Amino acid sequence: MAITDENKPALIKPSDVQVKGGAEMAARKFVGVETRSNRRVLGAINQNLVGGQGYPCVVNKRGLSDGNGICDKNLPVCGHRPITRKYAAQIASSQKHCSEENKKPKIAAESFSVWEDDMEENEAANDKPVPMSLEQTEKVSKGKDQMEVEMEDIFEEAVIDIDGDDAKNHLAAVEYVGDLFANYRTMEVYSCASPNYMAQQVDINERMRSILIDWLIEVHHKFELREETLFLTVNLIDRFLEKQGIVRKKLQLVGLVAMLVACKYEEVCAPLVEDLVLISDKAYTRKEVLEMESMMLNTLQFNMSVPTAYVFMRRYLKAAQCDRKLELLSFMLVELCLVEYEMLKFPPSFIAAAAIYTAQTTLYGVQQWSKTCEVHTTYSEDQLLECSRSIVGYHQKAATGKLTGVHRKYSISKFGYAAKCEPAHFLVQQTQQ
Repeated sequence: MAITDENKPALIKPSDVQVKGGAEMAARKFVGVETRSNRRVLGAINQNLVGGQGYPCVVNKRGLSDGNGICDKNLPVCGHRPITRKYAAQIASSQKHCSEENKKPKIAAESFSVWEDDMEENEAANDKPVPMSLEQTEKVSKGKDQMEVEMEDIFEEAVIDIDGDDAKNHLAAVEYVGDLFANYRTMEVYSCASPNYMAQQVDINERMRSILIDWLIEVHHKFELREETLFLTVNLIDRFLEKQGIVRKKLQLVGLVAMLVACKYEEVCAPLVEDLVLISDKAYTRKEVLEMESMMLNTLQFNMSVPTAYVFMRRYLKAAQCDRKLELLSFMLVELCLVEYEMLKFPPSFIAAAAIYTAQTTLYGVQQWSKTCEVHTTYSEDQLLECSRSIVGYHQKAATGKLTGVHRKYSISKFGYAAKCEPAHFLVQQTQQ
């Protein structure tokens, strides 16, 4: 192998670029006329080697930089590695692979003037090609519309499965609860008294009925009876007075007998007849109580199984996911409705839903009626507003006047001082405006 004189260090002379000043160097770099004699010397050495490979101690940087960084899979060439046949073959194959990749045309990603694919052109000869920019605009608009619809679905209130937690509770009758309440809604139409039955009575009026029920609420609390008993008692009184005329002095006896019958139906241990005679201040005898009991049962044809507001209260409170405070306030409001004769125009399910809606409004300070409550009660917020405003009126005057039995009952710690909650005045003010 012949080595030229250029490899001798003594004969290598510095070029003009290395001698001249920095200003001339910058000028020559700008015009691209800088000479690289030392690079030429190393290139001459590499050309004289067999196989065209570089000297083992020389790193061929130009060969690695070819391809503009596209061929990133090439292994780095170590400067001190001896060149063997296998290593030379690897270098040759990698250089060939990089040269093939460099020949492929580059497509600009930012270009928006690309026309449709060939498959779309073959669909119809008369179809004009649509620029990709227009297609992307349509896709973006469709994507925004779809996103808005999806966001509406996300924020739409979902109906909660209120019976999911009781799936393993056999006493909850989850499999039949839907059919049961559907039957209750059908039965309540036939188990309610007429809202104008007092017109048939000669010696009693609506005010006397309210006084009787207010007194029975105190008796019910004194005997510590079940809540179902009170609602059934009021139902029996109204249904009996609808079909039977009563004189004024027998009205209290009707109330006592109705509570006795309800206790026999709902309670485990019903109070004795002597206890009822005693609580009436011995205004009636045992014989009179038993005779009135027989008359009431025959008049009502022994039909005691009727859905009252209490049945719907329990179901709707479960749908409202209530706490103890909301439950007590709801029952206080619905008991205020029992006293008022004008509430007979509403079915028990409607009164229960309106009481819960009013209680939520009273506690939270806003009109609140969830989608779950609306589904299970089948009553919307607009339907309940009229009845709810009437209940707020009863709540405002509960502590005044002579009929304060409900207010006194719910003013103790046993019932969470529910009577101390301020009424929802803004509901009534909306009506006045």
